[in-house]
Amino acid sequence: MAEVAIRPCRAEDCRQVVRLIRELAAFENLSEQVKISDQDLCEDGFGKDPFYKCLVAEVPPECHSQDGHTIVGYGLYFFTYSTWKGRSVYMEDLYVMPEFRGKGIGKKLMSSITQAGLEQGCTQMRFAALDWNRSAIDFYLRQGAVDLTATEGWHFFRFEADAMRGLARGEAGLDQVPARV
Repeated sequence: MAEVAIRPCRAEDCRQVVRLIRELAAFENLSEQVKISDQDLCEDGFGKDPFYKCLVAEVPPECHSQDGHTIVGYGLYFFTYSTWKGRSVYMEDLYVMPEFRGKGIGKKLMSSITQAGLEQGCTQMRFAALDWNRSAIDFYLRQGAVDLTATEGWHFFRFEADAMRGLARGEAGLDQVPARV
């Protein structure tokens, strides 16, 4: 296979990145949670105040995927802040199409995100992996990542939009607490 190019995402790539986001969500059995469109992604990443940065992995046209795609992976990230460590980079997604895995593309994407973080003075990179995705967890551990759930017991949480609105109004939201399994 010819050399893959890791480059910054451009606005015109957003349709292909959303395609990959949907592939990732399907792999994670979470397709129903993807609500963004390529227009949303474009506005959020290339508007007046960009919310994220994204890198794409692109192969030459002669090495396209079975479906004819040349953008075969992406890494989406943003900068955040740790009150303990200072500047941080958060890798929201790292995805490579199955037919292109095992060729070092994911590692190149992750290395490029790490480099972007270091250039901005970041002291750490954070990300999450599903507990059942053992191949991803093993990949991250081989790269030197620390599993914070295993070593420090951290749990990651989120508020969905309705809960956010309730919280903003000062409502406790206790009626929305899911049952423990």
